[in-house]
Amino acid sequence: MTDHALCSTVLSDPKIAIIGGGLTGLLTATLLERASNQSSSSSNTPQITIFEKSRSVGRLATRYRSDSKTDKNWQWSFGAQFFTAKTTDFQQFIAAWLDTGLLKPWCAEVIELTPASDNGQSPNIQSKEQWDAVHARYISTPKMTSWGRELAAALKHTTIVFKTRVAPLTQYLHHQSPQQSQRQIQHQTHNQTFNQNSKQTELFDETGASLGWFDWVIFTAPNGQAVELMADSGFNQQDKITKPQMQACYTLMLGWDDVQKLPETLNGQLTPQWDVAYLNSAILDRIFIEHQKPAHDELLPSVTIHARNDWSEAHVDDDIETVKEQLLQAAKQALNWKEYSAPSQTDCHRWRYAATIVNKDTEELGILIDETKQWIVSGDWCAKGNIESCYRMAQQTVKAIMQTQ
Repeated sequence: MTDHALCSTVLSDPKIAIIGGGLTGLLTATLLERASNQSSSSSNTPQITIFEKSRSVGRLATRYRSDSKTDKNWQWSFGAQFFTAKTTDFQQFIAAWLDTGLLKPWCAEVIELTPASDNGQSPNIQSKEQWDAVHARYISTPKMTSWGRELAAALKHTTIVFKTRVAPLTQYLHHQSPQQSQRQIQHQTHNQTFNQNSKQTELFDETGASLGWFDWVIFTAPNGQAVELMADSGFNQQDKITKPQMQACYTLMLGWDDVQKLPETLNGQLTPQWDVAYLNSAILDRIFIEHQKPAHDELLPSVTIHARNDWSEAHVDDDIETVKEQLLQAAKQALNWKEYSAPSQTDCHRWRYAATIVNKDTEELGILIDETKQWIVSGDWCAKGNIESCYRMAQQTVKAIMQTQ
């Protein structure tokens, strides 16, 4: 299904709320605007508002620090490290950013690494594969957040409201006009309301302030958060939200002042140079060398390490400093640093909803729609939990909205 195929039905100026400014939300707004622009109708511009609880868009998180001596940065992609484009539609969608160089293929040298043992045996490194342009992994430059910000900047009919947390919906139904309902709600509750006659929903923030009335509300939060938002709403697909299982992920971020201070497992002197390591470890999953990525050669040595999802889930409520110490000890065994080659920068981040458990025998959930209320629950977790899933769920959302017009 191409962008053009999404435009076969005419939108009629709907007011659309998207809860969540991650990639699913941004791609949904992008495809809605494209559908509007490609339609032959002159009065079909959707009025879209994205409500994002943080201060920035996109879930492709990047963290960096500047060195006061050199003014150079350490930089870590502590969320998604890369993405693939396996469908023709998504390949065509990202082509424009590949042309500008904002997106680049990452032809990484990949190894399999067995950490040092307790009896002093050195880490074992075996070549695994090299990612190529045929089965490309893509990154955003100069930061993984750059693409999300570019998507947001290109939106013409969308307002993004930052630092706004939408309050949970409630099953309060009424038949008055929006104006009457607003007066009535001042004396009753500050929760979301749904007008059955107009199929409009009034949203509120967590302080009780009205965020406005909307014809469509699209929820793009992780399913654990979506459950909380929809728990008392009467959403007719509520039981399906918890069907996909999600796991946490801890990310460890390490930095060195100079390449000469890197441990031997990283500096290429004793082992062939590598970019990505798959680990045989009870705690750690993968290691990514940030400063060797395309267009990252100005960075100070920066390494991102993802913990295993099952280990992270088992320790998701542990004290973050305790977890950090455990990860550092595991990383030391994997990279085999000594006192003189220890990292000078360390940080740790916890993703509570990081990975969707994908079972090959289970069909994808797809977006969840309550056509009566015109609510849609979407997100990468509705499919395979990757960035291409964000795009595919955005496609499904736009198609669903247009088919009801």
